Amino acid sequence: MDCRLGCGACCIAPSISSPIPGMPNGKPAGVRCIQLNENNLCKLFGKNERPAVCHQFKPCPDLCGKTNAQALSNLTELERISNVHFTG
Repeated sequence: MDCRLGCGACCIAPSISSPIPGMPNGKPAGVRCIQLNENNLCKLFGKNERPAVCHQFKPCPDLCGKTNAQALSNLTELERISNVHFTG
């Protein structure tokens, strides 16, 4: 599955404990990554500064669903029930 351009759910819903440029302590769940632009596209995509955890995340139908709203809901629920922090 290819990532849906402009979704941004994986840059909002999960907590990320690894440093992100502009967010040296990572980011809490439900907070937009500072590197997510107004069109929900990653400003670091394809750059060396992009954290490994972001590079390693692969979209799949179970997580991303059929819509951006469904992706955000699925990832928010996964964060809530697992309390797992993505690390890189």
